[in-house]
Amino acid sequence: MDCADLVTGQLEFYWDVHLWPRLQGLTDEEYLWEPAEGAWSVRPDASGRMVVDHEDPVPDPPPLTTIAWRLVHIGVGCFATRVSTFFGDGSVPDDADMFDPRHIPADLPATAAGGLAFLEHWYRRWSQAVRGLTEEELHRPLGPKGAYFADDNMLGLVVHVSREAIHHGAEICLLRDLCRAGAAGDRRARV
Repeated sequence: MDCADLVTGQLEFYWDVHLWPRLQGLTDEEYLWEPAEGAWSVRPDASGRMVVDHEDPVPDPPPLTTIAWRLVHIGVGCFATRVSTFFGDGSVPDDADMFDPRHIPADLPATAAGGLAFLEHWYRRWSQAVRGLTEEELHRPLGPKGAYFADDNMLGLVVHVSREAIHHGAEICLLRDLCRAGAAGDRRARV
């Protein structure tokens, strides 16, 4: 087994067995449920374009987030920006590093169905691109596109992306469980 098979196999197993099945049937109510006041989410800006809540620097402690925020974070921060940077179609200038906001897709999803389609699209693109890398390409430094991780190799980035997707995916599953339990708790309180 080569490195590409090993690292993509780990993420694929998590996706196929744990995360993707748990996301099926996600509703708009769950997608946008705010677990606490001030939670970060995905919201329309003044022009109606969906944007992700954020602050720079991130507050300490950071706010709680919605499932929408986490799902878009995985889709954009783990997959889309890395696909665009290292396997892109040339629509972003070649001098843009992986943190350049021009790599962020213009249309972020406002609904659960849109969010799931968005996440699956970028997951599939990332997985296919990584599977296509040779052993030599996996061990090659990221170079200027890696910004301050320029000396790190692609294999390190792939492992990092998998860890982030697994971490945030688990948070999504927990948020969904809490949303369901909260809704059930609300019903019990009214009885």
